[in-house]
Order: sequence, then C-alpha cells, then structure tokens
Amino acid sequence: MKSKSGFGGWRSVLVLACAASMSLAGCATVKTAATPAGQAASTMEKAGPDLNKLTLTDKAVERLSVTTVKVAKGEGSPLQVPYGALVYDANGKTWVYTNPEPRTYIRAAVTVDKIVDNKVQLRSGPPAGTDVVTVGAAELFGAEFGTKGH
Repeated sequence: MKSKSGFGGWRSVLVLACAASMSLAGCATVKTAATPAGQAASTMEKAGPDLNKLTLTDKAVERLSVTTVKVAKGEGSPLQVPYGALVYDANGKTWVYTNPEPRTYIRAAVTVDKIVDNKVQLRSGPPAGTDVVTVGAAELFGAEFGTKGH
C-alpha cells in the first residue's frame, strides 16, 4: 500500500538511510582531518576508582574552544554553575569537568538542586572557586568514554 505522498514505505526508508549515511560520512571526514595521524588529541590516566584524568594537547584545547568558569556561590544554594557545564551520563547521573591544571580535566559528580534559566543550583559538587568546563564538556565526556560525537 502506498502512502499519500505516492512513495512506498520502502522508498521512504531508503531515502532516510541514504541521508543518514551521507551525514555520518561527513562527520567521519571532519573527525579524521581534525587529528593528525599518529597523534592522540588526549591522554587518560586514573584519577580515582571511577574517575579519569584527561590531558589534552594544546591543539585539542584550541580546536574544542574549551572554556571554563569558576563554581560560584548561588542564590538559595551553596553552589552554582552555568547549564553548559552539566553533563549527564547514561544513567542520568550529573557531572561537571573540573580544570585543576592547564589542559587537564577531571570529571566530578554533582547533585542538582534546581535549574533556573541557564543556571544550575547544586546541592553538592566541587567547592566554590573551582574551575569547571562550560564549553567542550560533552567532548571531554566522549573522549573519556570513547564515544564518537557527530
């Protein structure tokens, strides 16, 4: 049976599959060109039982435009970070990436109290004054867990 548009169901699937493969192919090309052959954009070492310390090359920091801000004391909450600093894992747990040294990033657990506009009020997390990543956090998460972003 044909749809109202005149295309059979299999044709729609074929069109979507082609479009998806073309967009994925484009992403793969960009990712390959971003890192020179033989040079890792980051290194990782253990920072605790379930935490890793990521160290990026200068080029990777520049390419990701990694930006940080300090954890602030929030209104009605002891801690506050911009929403862009927040990362969710597959289980819905919330994290931020701290920046204790240049080019070095360590994931830290946070407990969200509430989100108002672009501000996340935390019940717990890194102390006020700690540098956290606001641009590039999702890419750090991908680097830590080996996921490929598109």
